Amino acid sequence: MQIIRNINEQNILPCVATIGFFDGIHRGHQFLLQQVKTLASNKHLCSAVITFPVHPRKVMQQDYQPQLLTSLEEKCTLLEKQGIDYTILLPFNQEMSKLSAREFMLILQEKLNVKMLVIGYDHRFGHNREEGFDDYVRYGKEMNMQVIQAQAWTQDEAFVSSSMVRKLIGEGNVSKAALCLGTRYTLQGTVVDGYKVGRKIGFPTANICPLCPEKLLPANGVYAVWVTLNNQRYKGMLNIGQRPTVDNGTDTSIEVHLLNFNEDIYHHTLTLEFVERLREEQRFDSTSQLIEQLKQDAQSVDNLLSSC
Repeated sequence: MQIIRNINEQNILPCVATIGFFDGIHRGHQFLLQQVKTLASNKHLCSAVITFPVHPRKVMQQDYQPQLLTSLEEKCTLLEKQGIDYTILLPFNQEMSKLSAREFMLILQEKLNVKMLVIGYDHRFGHNREEGFDDYVRYGKEMNMQVIQAQAWTQDEAFVSSSMVRKLIGEGNVSKAALCLGTRYTLQGTVVDGYKVGRKIGFPTANICPLCPEKLLPANGVYAVWVTLNNQRYKGMLNIGQRPTVDNGTDTSIEVHLLNFNEDIYHHTLTLEFVERLREEQRFDSTSQLIEQLKQDAQSVDNLLSSC
């Protein structure tokens, strides 16, 4: 896969393309990309995804804080796994936001060499998203670009969307979110200094600072996670929350305890792979009650991850 970051400095081969933000590259996206690849193969053309480094809504609303399912790096990696020939990163800005759909399609034709444009079932583009699929088809005929509408992928008779996945993760339902994504939700972060309270009660934790601050955090609670560190995979018990028993704070922390592990990993980068939420975060009356619950949680994590 070739990543195109500057459309003025690349010679892009004739292609079948689709366009969108593609946050998460969920199974609906994957179904669309498969259609693009099939059409490209049938037409003896390249396949391309046109996406944006920054969420378009953030350009339009500077105070907007997106809650992303994938960082830009993660999205490009997932697109590469889908076997797309070109990932074109189009820098969306105020000037581009004012283009009509026809003006935007001229850029696709003249600069990106798009011969066929595959439109997602619910996707609109152009100034204020005023025009629709019939308009795109008409403009395409004018510029010798075929425009077709993709079939939608459903799960349990419901359309899968990035919004649906965000809702599930925001509720802590990471196992159902994984069914929609086609893979488990992940979070990358660096191990930073913490309060070292876990070490004192026999459950040392690594405090995680996410690499992408805009990534969505699952709901507060305790999770079974796989932890990848230095290309090795470990079982992990993770807590997201305010640590009400030992800290009574207000800041959200992300702490993971690696089972059967005792090494110094400060400043290392970890990848957390969310498997299942075990329980909500809760306040205990004593440290001894907390320790007893952590022992039960650790056993649950061990049993769960041993079977998957």
